Amino acid sequence: MPENQRKSNRDGTLEVPENWVEAAEGLAEGEAGGVALEEAPPEPEIDPTGRVEDPGADRFHWGTGRRKTACARVRVRPGSGQFLVNGKPLAEFLPVLATRNLASAPARDLKVEDKVDVFVSAFGGGTTGHGGAIRMGLGRALVKLYPDAHEFLRRHGHLSRDSRMVERKKYGKAGARRSFQWVKR
Repeated sequence: MPENQRKSNRDGTLEVPENWVEAAEGLAEGEAGGVALEEAPPEPEIDPTGRVEDPGADRFHWGTGRRKTACARVRVRPGSGQFLVNGKPLAEFLPVLATRNLASAPARDLKVEDKVDVFVSAFGGGTTGHGGAIRMGLGRALVKLYPDAHEFLRRHGHLSRDSRMVERKKYGKAGARRSFQWVKR
């Protein structure tokens, strides 16, 4: 019988091969097949105040985001937490709370929303598209300002484009899929 198979005794107990015991002891010590298990990467330590001493800290960091047919060009720099979209405060430009929270999520997740100034130029689409585009653009700009935060923002989905678009209208249909009303007589 091969060495790596279990053997059972007449009394119902199992006899385990020695190499299994060694493998189990190695797992208990934190090794998997001779390779040490890695711990989850730590959360990034973000210190925007330390970057002010950097000579290039006052310049802007750019990021472009898109969602549906909307496009947002986002500029970020260390500052006091100002958030302007097309010259208006974020709350005025995006009146729906859910869309506003979506747009500011990358800065809020990094806990830098009151330490950076954000200036956005948004065009095309509607308010929902603008919110998603600002989120993606802000995430990309924050990665340029804080390179250590790339993995954190990627894991939280702030750097991925939401590719969902409106389905086009088809001929012979009232919309993309809806048929015209059927009349019996």
